Amino acid sequence: AGEMVEFACGVKGIALNLENENVGIVVFGSDTAIKEGDLVKRTGSIVDVPAGKAMLGRVVDALGVPIDGRGALSDHERRRVEVKAPGIIERKSVHEPMQTGLKAVDSLVPIGRGQRELIIGDRQTGKTAIAIDTILNQKQMNSRGTSESETLYCVYVAIGQKRSTVAQLVQILSEANALEYSILVAATASDPAPLQFLAPYSGCAMGEYFRDNGMHALIIYDDLSKQAVAYRQMSLLLRRPPGREAFPGDVFYLHSRLLERAAKRSDQTGAGSSTALPVIETQAGDVSAYIPTNVIPITDGQICSETELFYRGIRPAINVGSSVSRVGSAAQLKAMKQVRGSSKLELAQ
Repeated sequence: AGEMVEFACGVKGIALNLENENVGIVVFGSDTAIKEGDLVKRTGSIVDVPAGKAMLGRVVDALGVPIDGRGALSDHERRRVEVKAPGIIERKSVHEPMQTGLKAVDSLVPIGRGQRELIIGDRQTGKTAIAIDTILNQKQMNSRGTSESETLYCVYVAIGQKRSTVAQLVQILSEANALEYSILVAATASDPAPLQFLAPYSGCAMGEYFRDNGMHALIIYDDLSKQAVAYRQMSLLLRRPPGREAFPGDVFYLHSRLLERAAKRSDQTGAGSSTALPVIETQAGDVSAYIPTNVIPITDGQICSETELFYRGIRPAINVGSSVSRVGSAAQLKAMKQVRGSSKLELAQ
């Protein structure tokens, strides 16, 4: 299971179900050209994507194929999409700050390099804005950074979003010259479910190139609720037994194996890091739904945004009382700690 196959018409797929009588394959692309009796070949390879500095400034789909109309990628290596997360010995505790440039976040819910911080809230509460601002604010940090080890490379994975939204985002980033240190992976709403399911893993593999070569990466998954919906669609079509809210039984593992790959590496293994900012959309502020309750325990804290605060003009609309950072205080700068004092406690009352 997990091997790439190729159909006679050139469309690729991945084998997910292996049974005695049949093989369940999900198709990466349009299924209109596939017909009964077609020949399907094994490729002998697991799904992999291009990675490396050649990817910076590019917009690619979930399989790493450029979709920005700027030609093929220059020299790059290929990395497997599904790899095991680093072990305990290869890791180090989070101790360096990852400045977002948003005072509310950096002071009250600080994020460290190698941390996983969930951004959760209803639709239209500025969740994506927090993530995009973080990318834009790295511009000053990266241009000021003297060494390679200071630069933070950003990977933004858009899952199930409108194409117009992704185009708008590309424009915002290019106008701010933020594309030079960013990679965009887009699996839009018009793409088939298997590509929306695969996109976060592809983006993660691209970010891991920096992590494993002693550099630092920030990966934003926007948003994982849509990935779970795409995975549910695939699982039901593959006739896997449904569980709560019709999600399959392994939907927790779907997200845990992705987010466990965000890590701060030990000095012996290059001291690189990859920080994850997954986004989850809630329905009417219900944090106790299935997907939110799955992802909250996987991550090292969450930033909760609320509609009420957003409409009151408090932006970013962060609810300080319900937002936490479990490991971030170890990474916070001393100066910021002193300035912050006990303000979090006061604001949370």
